[in-house]
Amino acid sequence: MKERENFTGKFGFVISCVGAALGLGNIWLFSYRLGQYGGAAFLIPYFLFVFILGTTGLITEFSFGRKFRAGSYTGIVESFKSKSLKGGKFFGMLPPIGLTGVFIFYSIVIGWILKYFFLSLTGSINTIDTTTYFSNFAGTPNTIFWFALAIILTLIIVCLGIGRGIEKLNKIIMPLLLLIFIILIIRSLTLPDSFEGVKYLLVPRWENLFKIDTWVMALGQAFFTVSLNGCGMVVYGSYINDKFDIPSSAIQTAIFDTLAALLASLMIMPAVFAYGLNPSSGPSLLFITLPKIFQGMNFGALLSTLFFLSVIFAAISSSVNMLEGPVEAFMAHFKSNRIKTSIAISVLCFLCGIPLSLNMGIFDNFSNLITIIISPLCALLVAVVFYYIIGGENVLIEVNKGAHKKLGKWFIPLGKYIFILVTILVIILGIIYGGIG
Repeated sequence: MKERENFTGKFGFVISCVGAALGLGNIWLFSYRLGQYGGAAFLIPYFLFVFILGTTGLITEFSFGRKFRAGSYTGIVESFKSKSLKGGKFFGMLPPIGLTGVFIFYSIVIGWILKYFFLSLTGSINTIDTTTYFSNFAGTPNTIFWFALAIILTLIIVCLGIGRGIEKLNKIIMPLLLLIFIILIIRSLTLPDSFEGVKYLLVPRWENLFKIDTWVMALGQAFFTVSLNGCGMVVYGSYINDKFDIPSSAIQTAIFDTLAALLASLMIMPAVFAYGLNPSSGPSLLFITLPKIFQGMNFGALLSTLFFLSVIFAAISSSVNMLEGPVEAFMAHFKSNRIKTSIAISVLCFLCGIPLSLNMGIFDNFSNLITIIISPLCALLVAVVFYYIIGGENVLIEVNKGAHKKLGKWFIPLGKYIFILVTILVIILGIIYGGIG
């Protein structure tokens, strides 16, 4: 049997996990929520949630993957089998299927980003009507080529495997991403009236701490920012050995992901305020507001090219994790070849994604189902298996392998009760609010 691939070192592992976590939410959502829900005051509940619950979730998923040297499918199947429980294969397939769903709609969005990168590269970004161009592009056959290109880029990296593909990619693009962020932050902060954007982000409005929505949105941002879905981080955890320090890796992943979100905020919001535009989030920020800003700048096409290149880096580093999850599960179940499996799943995802590309209503309903219900349910499933089926001292033994500072027995109730209850709360609040991540 072919020896399982591994990350070559802790740096490669952590930076790949940061790449997986650092996605579009850091760029098009965090900055808006930071300003909208109290500026620096929002950081109090956010830090509380991300460094207690987010890191607990990461430790859980990393440890689950490493214990079985396999993804969530194999881990769940083996756990059920060890207790003579039925349904292991059914429950085991849920996290990879859920992550496949994320990969489909996420690749469509990457396709939009690639299109805007091309517009910037050719200088066409300067001539489009930013308020109508995106609505006339999204949900049309014109998106299909870019959707396919997004999948192909991800496929190439995943076909190369862990060491030559995913780890090497992240070692290259994460430093480049940081460099581009710094360049654009400097430009953003030197614009007239940009300090209004800084105040919007960082001046604390303490009254927001007494509003339930602030805490709900901080919880959602913290939970989803570290990419807890019961599959992607489990798979990355399966590619490390017992010498890796999982608790410190989880903390470092959360820290670097948060720093990236803060840098993205300083890159975007000062420019938004400098041009007298209203803060926004989601696709409207990325594809309407920011292109409008670049149109008004000197060297706007160049800056727009750098910006969308940085977004591509952030998005692709996440999408390779999303594709790796189902690829690993398929290979584990069918003992199949990586390249053939990656191609087969990519083709299937492309075919399933065509209706979403052509209809924004279908796209919205599908992405909401996956992000509001399926992904947190799969994170809950893995946590329940880890803390209740594997359970007890076995959890602590696995978590503390390779750890320089061992976690005490307090960690078990933190994961077994608090993390699981909060994950259930994330699902309920997501349904009530129509999404909190």
